[in-house]
Amino acid sequence: MNGFGFSAFARTLPERVDLWLKHGNHGENSAMPPVSEWAGRISPSTRGKGPDMTAAASPNARERVIIFDTTLRDGEQSPGASMNLEEKLKIASVLEGMGVDVIEAGFPIASNGDFEAVNEIAKRVVNSTVCGLSRAGKKDIDRAWEALKPAKRARIHTFISTSPLHMKFKLQMEPEAVHQAVIDSVSHARNLCDDVEWSCEDGTRSDRDFLCRVIESAIKAGATTINVPDTVGYTVPEEYTALMHFLIENIPNSDKARFSAHCHNDLGLAVANSLAAVMGGARQIECTINGLGERAGNAALEEIVMALRTRPDAMQFETGIKTTDIMKASRLVSAVTGFVVQPNKAIVGANAFAHESGIHQDGMLKHAGTYEIMTPESVGLNRSTLVMGKHSGRHAFRKKLEELGFHLAENQLNDAFGRFKDLADRKKEVFDEDLVALVDDAVAHDSHRIRFVSLQVVAGSKEPQSAELELEIDGAVKAVKATGNGPVDATFNAINALFPHQANLQLYQVHAVTQGTDAQAEVTVRLEEGGKTVNGQASDADTLVASCRAYVHALNKLLVKREKTAPAALSA
Repeated sequence: MNGFGFSAFARTLPERVDLWLKHGNHGENSAMPPVSEWAGRISPSTRGKGPDMTAAASPNARERVIIFDTTLRDGEQSPGASMNLEEKLKIASVLEGMGVDVIEAGFPIASNGDFEAVNEIAKRVVNSTVCGLSRAGKKDIDRAWEALKPAKRARIHTFISTSPLHMKFKLQMEPEAVHQAVIDSVSHARNLCDDVEWSCEDGTRSDRDFLCRVIESAIKAGATTINVPDTVGYTVPEEYTALMHFLIENIPNSDKARFSAHCHNDLGLAVANSLAAVMGGARQIECTINGLGERAGNAALEEIVMALRTRPDAMQFETGIKTTDIMKASRLVSAVTGFVVQPNKAIVGANAFAHESGIHQDGMLKHAGTYEIMTPESVGLNRSTLVMGKHSGRHAFRKKLEELGFHLAENQLNDAFGRFKDLADRKKEVFDEDLVALVDDAVAHDSHRIRFVSLQVVAGSKEPQSAELELEIDGAVKAVKATGNGPVDATFNAINALFPHQANLQLYQVHAVTQGTDAQAEVTVRLEEGGKTVNGQASDADTLVASCRAYVHALNKLLVKREKTAPAALSA
């Protein structure tokens, strides 16, 4: 455990608590501070026999870890996730604002929509590096560079598989041919762009000697970042630490490039593996908001950042992330993709700072540090002071949203405020959760081809159940009346009549946003068409209206996803 500093932490814990209680700024909501904030107060005589943590934990001694966010590329590959151009631009803006170092904006050759998104983000982002993914083929790399040209800071990220399994069955290439493809692709990318990242897909299942050879060649050819991904979430922390250490120690020119980790969560180890890679020498972590990604997802940005921030005694590294923007980013990505964050999700889940156990509540009342290792405010969960009701005006509404971490465009604010006034007329108490749901809905349904206008439903035990629906489709309002086996079926039949499609309904899920019989319903709908799945989400005090809006949201997502193609393994 030497490299993690756990033994020193254990020896000094009583001293740490005593010093914190005696000298620290520990208001009722503060958590116990990290070593970096108290180590300097400990005199040599009180440190005991453990290592001198004063210098080790000094902020000046902490190395920087680059945060590479791939929500817009790998995250969008999550089954059911899809984003249009405007949604990608909003997310990119939030990522830049929170201090993400590298934004992987997309896979330019995958579709015209992906190319346009990367190109527009490259034009608008100033403070973050904008990255585009490409396979090892020349056409891919050229397409990526074309999209990235306007960027102030651009990076081409090219990759090829290196594991025996992938080379034999996916690429159907001999190792030497793959090696040459690495040299050719990186050389071509470096001739276009000064910042080139190369990834060995399925790196953790690749032969170590072969990895050393191809990585050395990639660095010689001009790669400035070397990413060794755990593509299928197979490795464990000790293995990943050892692999990173082995590569850095045994590749002669490893000091000429930054090493990176990219972990999938198939065994639930993505965050642990990412942190383990840093302990082995990696200085970039590739991750996504809410852990979004293929299969079981990617390493969650918020968990990685807060782990490094909360435990500098164990991991003496830092990031440039503005952690108070974490909740804002999480909510935006959830609203845009239709992926609800599970309540017990670390950092951003609804229960992350909730305490129901009597023992825990007693401890929290006495001191928050007993059961909270970080404060809600540190991730952007601000305690609001404004109580909202039907007499609240537009200015108070805007102020309340700012307290909750939202800054909306004028059209989004108008939509959210209008729906707030409607809700306040129908609901005795408007909770913060209600406002979050309203804002998520306004963000999610902005700039769509199909928009909800109105719905009137006849339901009950006497048949037939029917729905009269108005939708705005490409700017024109259309209306229809349809029947069905129940009000939900009638509503969905009406949508199909106004906008015919062949999608299959895979999931229909309803849950209450808050307590009470007048609570808003939040509905999730999943549609599938031709092997492509999308999620839609909406909320309303009327469950049927929420159901209709969620289905329309999913349908809009499907229109975006129809344009996307999955590139083959390699283009020559």
